[in-house]
Amino acid sequence: MKAGIVTYGAYVPSFRIAAEEIADTWGENGPAISRGLNVKAKSVPAPDEDSITISVEASRNALRRRAIDASRIGSVFVGSESPPYAVKPSATVLAAAIGATPDMTAADLEFACKAGTAGMQAALGMVEAGMVDYGLVVGADTSQGRPGDPLEYTASAGGAAYILGADDPIATFNDIYSYTTDTPDFWRRDLQPYPSHGGRFTGSPAYFKHITATTTTVMERMGTSPEDYKYAIFHQPNGKFPLRIGKKLGFSPEQVETGLLVPFIGNTYSGSMMLGLTAVLDAASPGDRILAVSYGSGAGSDAFDITVTDSIEKMSEAPTTMQQVEGGRMISYGVYAKFRRKIRM
Repeated sequence: MKAGIVTYGAYVPSFRIAAEEIADTWGENGPAISRGLNVKAKSVPAPDEDSITISVEASRNALRRRAIDASRIGSVFVGSESPPYAVKPSATVLAAAIGATPDMTAADLEFACKAGTAGMQAALGMVEAGMVDYGLVVGADTSQGRPGDPLEYTASAGGAAYILGADDPIATFNDIYSYTTDTPDFWRRDLQPYPSHGGRFTGSPAYFKHITATTTTVMERMGTSPEDYKYAIFHQPNGKFPLRIGKKLGFSPEQVETGLLVPFIGNTYSGSMMLGLTAVLDAASPGDRILAVSYGSGAGSDAFDITVTDSIEKMSEAPTTMQQVEGGRMISYGVYAKFRRKIRM
């Protein structure tokens, strides 16, 4: 059984805050931090948006793109590090919202920014084992950043949904490989409102080490080189890391830029690589080969070698990722602080 992506959808909240607005708020060091991240603006969730509503919208866009009988969805996984409930699954709410039947398994997953891709691996295994017809996987976050911290310039909101199955997939997986270590580069303890991070330590030996390990291993196993891929997507914590790792591994800026969304909407955490892949699939043609690599602090990386099939041309109209990225309403820091409840009484 050759399983793959049957359909996909994206959702990006419509509000934006410019990096310059954040920099102006925090004075002397703000502009330097902003320039160093290569992020022009980031998405901001409305007061009534959270990782569940984002998951629902992304999943509904996936179903608009290709009509799937929701009763055949046998597993629902939601990857997020910002669930609205500390104890209550998001996946059950999502399943009910899209009309899935109770004859399925559902779970929330957490592994920093790669929780969604871990769910893709789990759902794919269930499909290929014949346990389910379809598996729905979402990576979605409304990420947090301490006021004035460099994270505040990038921590944004958005998500992507994928329905995996063996029934006429639009893209198939040639290989999947993961690399995982105990590297504590980013963390948030229980009841703390904002995460802490290791500064430059989050780059090396965290991000660059893990993405290099997964990417080089997949290419060695598949006997490929960077030239064999039309597109490459790497996890996007800021606008510089993906281009830097791409260059280090031999990929051109042109291969990376189609899926590089972080300069316009920031780092959507669990949605990061998965949203980048939706933008690439929006532009892809049959036969295109894609390398998609996620990263989650703590730390681990998942790499997917993907080939687009002829069925990509059967997709119905749905909001594209870039249509959502290019839209947006700019807000002030004051409105942003109110929306994100940064002012605590």
